[in-house]
Amino acid sequence: MEDFDETLYLVWRANLNVLAGSPAGGARIARMMSFSPSYMKLILAGRRDFSEEFVRGVETVTGLPPRWLDERRDRRDIPPETQRLMDEETPAAVFRGNAHPAPKRPVLRGPEPLLSQTEATRRIADQALQQVETHRRDQMFRRNRDLLLADLRRVERQLSMVQLDGINAKAEDLRASGKLDDPVKADLAGRIEQIDKHRAMLMQHVEKLAMLLTGLDE
Repeated sequence: MEDFDETLYLVWRANLNVLAGSPAGGARIARMMSFSPSYMKLILAGRRDFSEEFVRGVETVTGLPPRWLDERRDRRDIPPETQRLMDEETPAAVFRGNAHPAPKRPVLRGPEPLLSQTEATRRIADQALQQVETHRRDQMFRRNRDLLLADLRRVERQLSMVQLDGINAKAEDLRASGKLDDPVKADLAGRIEQIDKHRAMLMQHVEKLAMLLTGLDE
C-alpha cells in the first residue's frame, strides 16, 4: 500500500492479539512463522512495526482465508482448523518473508507510542477504533436480522402447509355418526374453528414482523 492506512493497521494488530489469545499463543505463532517469539511479543504489545507481507504470512501459515485479518474479529471467529494448527504448532505453509518493514518498500507503520502522540493524533486513533467497532456491530446486527428473517419465512411456509379441509371432513363424519352428544359436537366444531382462526392470526403476525425487519435498513 502506498499510503498509511492507520485504521487497517489497528485492525491487524487487534486481530493478531485475538488470534494469539495469550503470550504463549503468540509464541506458538512465532515458531510456526520461524522467527523470534520475543519479536512477536513486541508486535502484539505495539512496540514494533510490521509489514503487510507479515500479515499475509500469518494468514497463510495458520491456514486462515485470504484477508481474514482485514476485518475486526473475536475468538469465536477463529476457524477450528486454524485453532488446531496453532495448538499443534503445525504450519499450513512455510513463511519465507520478513516481519520487519523492508527497505525501499512501502509498508504500513503503526502510530507512535501514546506518550509522544499529540492530542489530535490520539483523537484520530480513537475515532478509527470507534469506526471499526461501529462497523463490526452493524455487521452483527444485519447478520442476526437476516437469520431471524429466515426463521420467520420457514414458519410462514409451515403455517401455509396446514390444511383444515381434511380435518373438517373427518369432524363432520364424526358429528354425523350419532355417537356424539350435542355438547361434544359443539366443542368439536368450536375448537376446529379456533384452530383455523389462530392459524390465520399467526400468519398475520409473522408477515408483519417480517415486514418490520425488512424495513429496518430504510
